[in-house]
Amino acid sequence: MFRGVTIEREYGCGAGTIAAQLADRLGWKLWDHLLTEEIARLANVAPAAVMRCDERMDSRIHRLAKAFWRGSYERSSPLGGEVFDTDRMMVLMQEIMNRIAQEGNAVVVGRGAPYFLRDDADVFHVFLYAPRAEKIRRLVNDGHAPTEADDLVDAVDRERVAYIKHYFNSDWPTRSLYHLMLNTAVGNESVIQTILSTMRTVEGSPKATNYEAPRIPTPSR
Repeated sequence: MFRGVTIEREYGCGAGTIAAQLADRLGWKLWDHLLTEEIARLANVAPAAVMRCDERMDSRIHRLAKAFWRGSYERSSPLGGEVFDTDRMMVLMQEIMNRIAQEGNAVVVGRGAPYFLRDDADVFHVFLYAPRAEKIRRLVNDGHAPTEADDLVDAVDRERVAYIKHYFNSDWPTRSLYHLMLNTAVGNESVIQTILSTMRTVEGSPKATNYEAPRIPTPSR
């Protein structure tokens, strides 16, 4: 019996709204913005600090500086173990994903969830995408200017590609990871109905994976 759903997505395809509606339909907890809030609570930082690290790599300057200080004797550096960055966020994300897997009844949006939970047979994995014009249409409806929407469609997914490659050594999207890949241009309700129907059809079926454990870096001490 499935006890969880992960929703990976292309930026702008409407996955956030679809995930919220799916969670409501199932009566399950939605882990989307709640993930940001929980990481901020555990790290004792502002949610804005978490959002800056969300599904993206730290800047090259930050990574070079961090590598330098790891190899030096200057342990009092501001780039020491207490700094909040994507490495630290990933450690906390692993902790939260373990808890989500134990509790069940959850719909989790992005943040590498299908990679963290890929070995859980009771989690159903979905990838949502859409044609470029559909993504821009949805973003414009959400209040973005057309030129901004056009830029975001490329920029955000490019960051997700780098994020997944670095932390999970996988391509994005890893198609074999998902039970279902859907084009959201067919409409939110059609997507939700297809997810629910497919979950009922394949429920309980084992899902084989050949992935190595994710490379979650340990924060410097």
